Amino acid sequence: MNRLLQDLRVVEISAFVAAPLGGMTMAQMGAEVIRIDPIGGGIDFARWPVTTDGASLYWAGLNKGKRSLALALDKAEGREIARALVTAPGPGGGILLTNLPPLRGLDFASLKEARADMIVLRLTGNRDGSAAVDYTVNAASGFPLVTGPGGAPTNHVLPAWDIAAGLYLATGLLAAERHRSRTGEGQEVVAALADVMLATVGNLGYVGDVQVNGHARPAIGNDLYGSFGRDFATADGRRVMIIALTPRQWRALGQATGLGDRLAMIGPMMGVDLDTEAGRYEARDMIAALLARWCAARSLDDIRQVFAGTGVLWGQFQDFHQLVLDDPRCSEANPLFAMVDQPGIGRYLTPGSPLDFSASPRLPPRPAPVLGEHTDIVLAEVLGFSSAEIGRLHDERIIAGPKGR
Repeated sequence: MNRLLQDLRVVEISAFVAAPLGGMTMAQMGAEVIRIDPIGGGIDFARWPVTTDGASLYWAGLNKGKRSLALALDKAEGREIARALVTAPGPGGGILLTNLPPLRGLDFASLKEARADMIVLRLTGNRDGSAAVDYTVNAASGFPLVTGPGGAPTNHVLPAWDIAAGLYLATGLLAAERHRSRTGEGQEVVAALADVMLATVGNLGYVGDVQVNGHARPAIGNDLYGSFGRDFATADGRRVMIIALTPRQWRALGQATGLGDRLAMIGPMMGVDLDTEAGRYEARDMIAALLARWCAARSLDDIRQVFAGTGVLWGQFQDFHQLVLDDPRCSEANPLFAMVDQPGIGRYLTPGSPLDFSASPRLPPRPAPVLGEHTDIVLAEVLGFSSAEIGRLHDERIIAGPKGR
């Protein structure tokens, strides 16, 4: 975390991945991000993975460094408090980030009446406003039908569109705030999750492939489309991915394995140029036959030692246990990580921002808040509520502190 955005205050009303990730991205760069949840927690408060006590590691992971306010948004006074927080004065305030349907009084038009330079970042499912989530959007993307060997779709577990949408929201927030700082104008920025998917499919060339070439990417298992890349089994039952995107990587692979001469014979035999990605893709089965025998005769450690410092592009397949226990990149040896005491969960390895800024030193990651942890202090600091007024709101169940108190 760092303090680059410490002059911004973002109010987040969100759930699940995209908007919480966008807000956390801002928090990790120093913005004050106030997440408003219903009393008792929102729809993602207990989402898996959870501890044996039911505390959500998922929720903690996506809300690091934020302030938490528990508020009865189903009551008019609760919504008025949320509206007051969102539109509170100050040059860095007046920013709402949400992926939930707008509540009465918290839509852009209403908020703009209270603050003319209001910025709202809003994520929808489909462009027409209908509901969608990552997995329904992904089903339409084409990727599940070309992931793996083909046939039945593969519903992969990475919520790629949510992640991309969250980062788009963060980028859009910064662009809108920069525009406001130049012109004084606020605006509503709307992104549809389906459009994030469609833009990516187009950006990667798959829309053009159909329209220009009249065909689409096939299902080719673990091969790399349009170049050489495939997974191979090792002598000790592990698997590695070996890639050769560039002529330099291709030559390095031949030299490191000692297969250079035999690999070079494949080009004339098949009439392809192995110095090109297209040539290596066309000859991938013959290339892979040689590499499969080479890998099968060596352990993972053997391959690691052979490839070290050679310029070969490769990686090992590992499960989450192996990643956490064996990979030094997923440890405190990497400045990305630190051991953090997360209330209600315990002490465990926690990442900060993947970005390193030379002008702003990296600070340790902060834990996620306890639900409602900052309710009282936010209302006092931002809205100037007295202790008596805060007490009344607690008594009337308009607000709540930690554990609903």
